[in-house]
Amino acid sequence: MAGHSKFKNIMHRKGAQDKKRSAQFSKLSREITVAAKMGMPDPDMNPRLRAAVNAAKAQSMPKDNIQRAIDKATKGDDENYEEVRYEGYGPAGVALIVEALTDNRNRTATNVRTAFSKNGGNLGASGAVSHGFERLGLIEYPVGAGDEEKVLEAAIEAGADDVESEMGEDGGHQIWTAVESLHEVASALEKSLGEAEGVKLAWRPNIKVDVDENAAGTLMKLIDVLDDDDDVQTVWGNYEISDDVMEKLG
Repeated sequence: MAGHSKFKNIMHRKGAQDKKRSAQFSKLSREITVAAKMGMPDPDMNPRLRAAVNAAKAQSMPKDNIQRAIDKATKGDDENYEEVRYEGYGPAGVALIVEALTDNRNRTATNVRTAFSKNGGNLGASGAVSHGFERLGLIEYPVGAGDEEKVLEAAIEAGADDVESEMGEDGGHQIWTAVESLHEVASALEKSLGEAEGVKLAWRPNIKVDVDENAAGTLMKLIDVLDDDDDVQTVWGNYEISDDVMEKLG
């Protein structure tokens, strides 16, 4: 167990939370529906659905919207989404993993490939970059959940493997676990720290790549384009961008 004070840009760049609300709700709804179809439609009996519902609540998604998304799964809705993963390289050799939920593989593959090719990247074959990442469970808390010591102690007690904390305005706490321990650890943390902002499976890079100002702008544009695609749920990368570079990019 280690407590680190520096993390940023592992999943999204700063400002990712400023995405359009309607598009965000659409993606949250899609994940809820898929989670409900894959297991029980009861969040208490379905860990993935519980995580999806919690993520929706954290973004102030109305209860009616959440329930409609669950109901779509139980009513045999015609929309059938499948999980697809794309892997490739962005500017400066940054490795990116794109996770999508789609009802049309051809459309999604074309959009993702185009995003890479137009923004200094190359889409690779399956497994092209994922060997450089670990598949782990990720539990996220805001700065207000407590200071570094409090969160670290709670994480150790809950059986987590690692903690990364940043206490600034744009910071927060990332608590890492083994995949099979994710929901057990999340339940234990909820008792000591309250409800998490996010509970999910994640891709954590083994080595991070420092990106300079020249490449960072193009990389952020690539990630923005991917984020804006309705089918794309999450973009993970092994990039590290300094605060100074982020400030210059605005």
